[in-house]
Amino acid sequence: MVLEVVFENEKFILFNKPAGLSFHCEEGEGFVVQAEKQTGLKLYSVHRLDKMTSGLLLLAKSSTDANRLTKLFEERLIQKYYLAISIRKPKKKQGWIKGDMASARRGSYKLLKTTESPAVTQFHSASLREHERLFLIKPHTGKTHQIRVALKSLGSPIAGDLRYAAADEAKGEERGYLHAFALSFTLEGEAFSFVFPPADGERFLSDECKEQIFQYSKPWALF
Repeated sequence: MVLEVVFENEKFILFNKPAGLSFHCEEGEGFVVQAEKQTGLKLYSVHRLDKMTSGLLLLAKSSTDANRLTKLFEERLIQKYYLAISIRKPKKKQGWIKGDMASARRGSYKLLKTTESPAVTQFHSASLREHERLFLIKPHTGKTHQIRVALKSLGSPIAGDLRYAAADEAKGEERGYLHAFALSFTLEGEAFSFVFPPADGERFLSDECKEQIFQYSKPWALF
């Protein structure tokens, strides 16, 4: 597998991670190992994506740049935007999802009604084909499985999510429909903005979805 490079400079490489590829090694080589073999460089992780999630993923070229980028992520100075598709109607079409997250069974998480240290997620959504809804999501915190749990709490688990959607429905999908769509940040005085639409998955590639994604092409203007 050849990983797609979206952008590269002397400080970092931005890849399009394929859906279904683990970040670290599980059964076979993970994303980071494959990226290092492909580039011939020692690369440093600064954030990660779940196995089911495709899209924009940064790797730094030095420990110094990794520390700088990691600090930006920790301080919420890197704006991240995601796309997701659900085949279930949400309780509301846009707004905020806030709540503490707690461990559930078998590595899953659940959203609580308390807000002591909440996961905070903002979203817009639009109808696509029958029983399809596209979500544009901006997480304001970085909790594990945050977006997946947030959409499940709306009654709209992500299509193809084997952990949080109904098993019989999820197994019928060709992928999990969550994609890291855009990043925007400033590093050492230089501003960067990247938008990269999903390249696979029948639901993402439908004409209706492509048209709506085009409407979302400047996601930072919508939040």
